[in-house]
Amino acid sequence: MSVFVAVDQIDKVFELTGGGQYIALKNINLEIKKGEFISLIGHSGCGKSTLLNMIAGLDLPSEGIVTLEGQKVQKPGPDRMVVFQNYSLLPWLSVRQNIALAVNEVMAGLPENERKEIIEDHIDLVGLRHAVDKLPQELSGGMRQRVSIARALAIRPKLLLLDEPFGALDALTRGNLQEQLMKICDEYQLTSIMVTHDVDEAVLLSDRIVMLTNGPSSKIGNILEVDIPRPRKRMEVVNHPSYYSLRSEIIYFLNQQKRVKKLRARKVDVVSRHGLEKINLEIGFVPLTACAPLVVAQEKGFFIKHGLEEVNLVRETSWRGIVDGIAENYLDAAQMPGGMPTWFTTGGHQNQALSVVTSLTMTRNGNGITLGKKFYEMGVQNAKDLKRAILESTEEKHRLGMVHPSSMHNILLRYWLASGGIDPDYDVELKTIPPAQMVVDLKANTIDGYCVGEPWNFRAAMEGVGFTVATDLEIWQGHPGKVLGVREDWANKYPNTHIALVKALLEACRYCADENNHQEIRELLATRKYLSTNMDYIHLGNPNENSCSLDHPMKEYAHHQFFGEGVNRPSRTEHLWMMAQMARWGDVPFPRNWVEILERVCRVNIFSIAARELGIDVQYKRTGINLFDGVKFNDEEPLDYLNNLQIKRNITMAEIILDRREPVLSLAA
Repeated sequence: MSVFVAVDQIDKVFELTGGGQYIALKNINLEIKKGEFISLIGHSGCGKSTLLNMIAGLDLPSEGIVTLEGQKVQKPGPDRMVVFQNYSLLPWLSVRQNIALAVNEVMAGLPENERKEIIEDHIDLVGLRHAVDKLPQELSGGMRQRVSIARALAIRPKLLLLDEPFGALDALTRGNLQEQLMKICDEYQLTSIMVTHDVDEAVLLSDRIVMLTNGPSSKIGNILEVDIPRPRKRMEVVNHPSYYSLRSEIIYFLNQQKRVKKLRARKVDVVSRHGLEKINLEIGFVPLTACAPLVVAQEKGFFIKHGLEEVNLVRETSWRGIVDGIAENYLDAAQMPGGMPTWFTTGGHQNQALSVVTSLTMTRNGNGITLGKKFYEMGVQNAKDLKRAILESTEEKHRLGMVHPSSMHNILLRYWLASGGIDPDYDVELKTIPPAQMVVDLKANTIDGYCVGEPWNFRAAMEGVGFTVATDLEIWQGHPGKVLGVREDWANKYPNTHIALVKALLEACRYCADENNHQEIRELLATRKYLSTNMDYIHLGNPNENSCSLDHPMKEYAHHQFFGEGVNRPSRTEHLWMMAQMARWGDVPFPRNWVEILERVCRVNIFSIAARELGIDVQYKRTGINLFDGVKFNDEEPLDYLNNLQIKRNITMAEIILDRREPVLSLAA
């Protein structure tokens, strides 16, 4: 289907009184097909109505163009009718006269009897025959809006534009009008664009939902496809499997924009001191036991000790929040899953390469694969047992949770499944779920298991809803868990700050590894501002002292390594393996220039400088990647390794073009 409306490279700038400019919209691109219903959603001030007005021709863009059927929109016209929230009816005219005014003006060339027929048809269309001679002040709000809609539709516009048309109406009236509007749009195949603040309204009415970021310089943050078939009924649409996931996606976006606004309002200009280019940092984390080094660095004063006097730890509910914070540049640094820096750099986020670097592995191990209790009762002890259970099951699809495509949870879960002959994309369904939601979803039977970091495996076993079928100790002992990640442009701009940050966290890692500190750390982690969970679920020490499974087959929880020989040093070989696994499943292309990518991602020199300045021995014995199935990883020939794997997707290759690296200050001294 060809493009009906095109918004091409739109900018909108307003001149301010007394000088200066306000950039309302920046680089807006949108293509709309004939018959589509598009909703624009975002917080107040994000430019939704401004964009609608430019499509209507009521305002002109500062840059770029809007076209309707290939013709440039330069002024208002009857082919684009706007329905406003305030009805915009002439108060001295009746229902019939308000509609007739538009029809007689636009269709003056038609015979009078045809015009009258159109007017009467649209009065019936919106159910106002009983009020046809009443003035607007004699009508309810819903009836006035119906007059406004009838007036807009009566002139047969090519494009219907609705600016919060139901915002001032009560819930019952709004619902009835929404259903009438859907019926009209379906019957006449109207192309419609609607501004709304109502999430449920957007899901109900739309084919696509365009989400705008906060202003100034608002842009399209995401476009959501609504896969709910038409015709839709308001009371039935909630039963569609996609409804709540679509709704949650919009709410997440809106909440994230609200948080971004608060963070940016709080952020002050860069403060430099003590030879550091920046001492005020926003650092993101997800509430897991693995965030312990960040918590310790904050609570025990290691950040301040190394000159970082104004550090704010930003709690995100999911890894997606970390992704947004780094991509949108409102986080200086973040705790990341091991594969995320490589995932960013190879174009995993929105198919755009964003160079992210890591100079510290904060934890190793700490993950586990938990299955629902029913699988324990079926005798499942390994991946091959799980395959048998799936084949014998009458359930249509088994769903397993993981936290992010770049996470070791996803990578290890897929590897474990494939080792047992289970294709993770066809034999089961993998869902991205925030870590803290895993146990809740397992209890609700919306998933059959998951791979996640502690304490969520331990908690499922303690609450009797699941068992740990495999910890990462069995899958890959000593794998990288969480790493410190920063944007490469940030690392180049603040090199001394970067080293100070690594030093503070490396010292915190050493503190976390001391068993004498474990009780104190558990108490810190359990508090509301960090994990906000029962301290009994948090364990840092010897895993054999606790049993997280029912009583068979595992008797240990997934514990963390925070410090030790080779623990904290970033490894290019490990990042190459993670890159290969993500390429195996189609999450990223495998880069032809993989040597350059690894050199850019793994800043071993920064780690070495930080460790030496702390007096930590950086010597270590290099060991290969040893997984439970005995398959060797050849880091000299990663493509041969990938080609020899039995279960995989079609692997694509690409040259990853990164921005030219800015010169880095000499840090050898």
